Amino acid sequence: MQTRRTTPGPRYPALMQLLRTADTLWNTSRVFFARWDLSPSQFNVLNLLYEAPSGLTQVELSRELLMHPSNVTGLVDRLARRKLVERREAPDDRRAWRVVLTAAGQRLIREILPYYYQAAEEVWGDLPVNRTTRLTEDLAAVCANAQRMAAALAATE
Repeated sequence: MQTRRTTPGPRYPALMQLLRTADTLWNTSRVFFARWDLSPSQFNVLNLLYEAPSGLTQVELSRELLMHPSNVTGLVDRLARRKLVERREAPDDRRAWRVVLTAAGQRLIREILPYYYQAAEEVWGDLPVNRTTRLTEDLAAVCANAQRMAAALAATE
């Protein structure tokens, strides 16, 4: 049986910094996308659809966005009202709908992406590429550990 800690371990400050960084990046992205009257989640939908010209189902979007399908419905509804996306019948499944970018959605995402890619580089500052590559690998391992923990916790409930 594993003993329970009563004090933080040596890696606890790294976890706290990771959470602060994620929160700061999210808040910064809210400010960044405001000039296009988009939320970060709305941008993520447009960006995913830009990379999938034949569209995605809302279930596929929810998987990619790590979001409950009901939240994706609201995002797609808001984007559809702005005529940035539309729902089309899926030819292979008449019960499903594919969400695709409209011409206006394509124009908007093409307008945003150069600014987004530039900001994505600037956020790293002077960190060398090899350090960011290593960080990406380390964060993927942390993510996998967290997913295993969540699955184990869900199984005990």
